[in-house]
Amino acid sequence: MHTTPDITPHLGQLLRFRHDLHAHPELKYEEHRTGDKVAAYLTALGLKVHRGLGQTGVVATIHGKGRSAANPGPSIGIRADMDALPVQELNSFGHISTHPGRMHACGHDGHTTMLLGAATLLVQQPDFDGSVHLIFQPGEEGGAGALAMMEDGLFTQFPCDAVFALHNWPSLPAGKMAVRVGPIMASALRFEIRISGKGGHAAMPHTTIDPIPVACALVGQLQTLVSRSTDPLDSAVMTVGKITSGTVENIIPDDAVIYGTVRTLQTSTEKMMIEGLHRISEHVAAAHLCQAEVIIKPGYPNTTNHAHEARFMAGVMREIVGEENTDADILPALTAEDFGFMLEKVPGAYGWIGNGPQGQSGVGLHNPAYDFNDDNLDRGPRFWDLLVRRWFEGVRTP
Repeated sequence: MHTTPDITPHLGQLLRFRHDLHAHPELKYEEHRTGDKVAAYLTALGLKVHRGLGQTGVVATIHGKGRSAANPGPSIGIRADMDALPVQELNSFGHISTHPGRMHACGHDGHTTMLLGAATLLVQQPDFDGSVHLIFQPGEEGGAGALAMMEDGLFTQFPCDAVFALHNWPSLPAGKMAVRVGPIMASALRFEIRISGKGGHAAMPHTTIDPIPVACALVGQLQTLVSRSTDPLDSAVMTVGKITSGTVENIIPDDAVIYGTVRTLQTSTEKMMIEGLHRISEHVAAAHLCQAEVIIKPGYPNTTNHAHEARFMAGVMREIVGEENTDADILPALTAEDFGFMLEKVPGAYGWIGNGPQGQSGVGLHNPAYDFNDDNLDRGPRFWDLLVRRWFEGVRTP
């Protein structure tokens, strides 16, 4: 049984790296500088770097004792996302974004740096029996970068017996970690409802078919899909975030468009919501002599942890932060994550590492004042290093 090497000598380098990424954020599929920095770091460790999967993805493999590309043995993947968000940063510290309108408001700069720290430890002491694929993924923020890498052959070129990921979590206090068996993040889809009526003068509504009252009625009626069609022991979200219609106050428009999102933890619930969107929209519109066209825009699947891998991950968390700081049955979140695509293909688990409460800066994810908690540059690499070593201690493959 091995213990993790000491990360302390590397913390200064990792801190500088993380702050540099934060200062130079790049949006989905634009992670060219980030990819260059990651590749240079891995190359300096003596690793062969593969680039181009999912456009800007980076992958490197660490082979344990007696293992090689020709004889990799059992293998696992560890994934970190690299992209930033189109958000104007409101922080004032020294590593604030140098690019207006772009910032690391979700902590992906920290995820990338934690995985590089893990690579440093694993290369320092590669006495495990297997191979580790380090997956640096682009485009998590709405770009389905995980799927793009898979479609480019990620798991064909780098086969994995299991795959794991961590996300910093602002509502979880720093020093704590969490995971659960089953869904930990929701599926997400977007929808548009196009309501067609008949426009005219606002002073003569009887000569028109006004789509705006129909849109208003639909917003309320769609909520019954959650309140009356969803099992109370299940969870779902139906949110309308945008309605567009009309030009000026005294003209009734021809049409109105509703934009929204649906989040569910169960595939059956998502199917029910989609069917309900069509049924309610079409019939409410018809009741008012309008027509409704529903456009579904598929997004990310549920991020559903596999039982064995989630329990294993929880065990490693206990070793790193202690039993009292590990939640092995955390409540799921209705946010979405494209790591769900990977978990549909390969067994694995996705966990949370505390960044809060409510983040190092007192705010939540995607907030313009968010920042990754640098204390996790110690915990995160040690966790990944130990996870690799414990995994291969339990695997016996010729």
